[in-house]
Amino acid sequence: MVRIGIVGIGFMGRIHYLAAQQLQGAQVVAVCSRDPAKLAGDWRNTRGNFGPEPGFVDLTHVRKYAAFEQMLADPNIDLVDICTVTDQHARMACQAMQAGKHVLVEKAIALSTAEADQMLAVARQTGKLLMVAQVLPFFPEFRFAYETVRSGTYGKLLAAAFKRIISKPDWSSDIGDATKTGGPAVDLHIHDTHFIALLAGVPQAFFSTGVVEKDAVIYVSTQYLYGANGPSISCISGATAMSGRPFTHGYEIYLERATLLYEAGIQPLTVLTADGQQQRPTLAGGGDPIAAFTAEIQAVVDGARNGQAPELLSGQLARDALVMCHQECQSVRTGQIVPMQ
Repeated sequence: MVRIGIVGIGFMGRIHYLAAQQLQGAQVVAVCSRDPAKLAGDWRNTRGNFGPEPGFVDLTHVRKYAAFEQMLADPNIDLVDICTVTDQHARMACQAMQAGKHVLVEKAIALSTAEADQMLAVARQTGKLLMVAQVLPFFPEFRFAYETVRSGTYGKLLAAAFKRIISKPDWSSDIGDATKTGGPAVDLHIHDTHFIALLAGVPQAFFSTGVVEKDAVIYVSTQYLYGANGPSISCISGATAMSGRPFTHGYEIYLERATLLYEAGIQPLTVLTADGQQQRPTLAGGGDPIAAFTAEIQAVVDGARNGQAPELLSGQLARDALVMCHQECQSVRTGQIVPMQ
């Protein structure tokens, strides 16, 4: 049994707690929050942009900690699930690994590349797993695209266009604070950079245009440069829309013998094949966003049990996805092609 302690009971902490109720071979045994009301089970103010309406949670059988250091001292916790704001990720993850715990940390892995590199170094030094909750590949439509491209069933990847649009994030003060999250070009767009790197590898360079507001890039349009023989990949991502605009994400992926189409709420997953046929794959867990988080955390649990971090949650890949976001922001600000670092 993998025993999990969740730190940070905001929107994402609540989603992780709900998702963990369906795990096999693991359970949440402790939570940590500075808010006494949340430790008492009043989670009404943990609203986000999806999921069930928040309310009261029965924490009778869960240990409660007001201080992170107290949670780390608990010998009956194997895995610390960090769901705090991004500016706290590096410190907490390093402390947890040094305390002998495996770590799952929400995306983005950190605010800076230096912090991410420090986290990877501590993981190597302690022998503990550092896993980053890049959940997108666990959503059925994206898992299908990942498995299809990687399998080569329809030939090699020729080109792809990705999209991720959300209204201005106003459901908490922290999520809208770019000094704590990196702004939409990191906190939102890192889903895209991570997935693009999964499908096609890390690009050589980037050319991006975008919108800057209060010194944060809030909208980005990027061409990922893979060289003469590489795929042609682009993405638009941003949080500039007014509140009436529902969230959407999706893709058009062009393979040698098929085209994959998907846009949430608009275009169901469709496979167009060379013989003119259209297929609508049947997807497990479709329509329930919590199911994707359960699948993600189950992969974390399985990794903790066998001592091997799953590829989809790799700390190195999450670090590279963060660097991609930063290089795109530099391209937006300079108007220049910027190389990968």
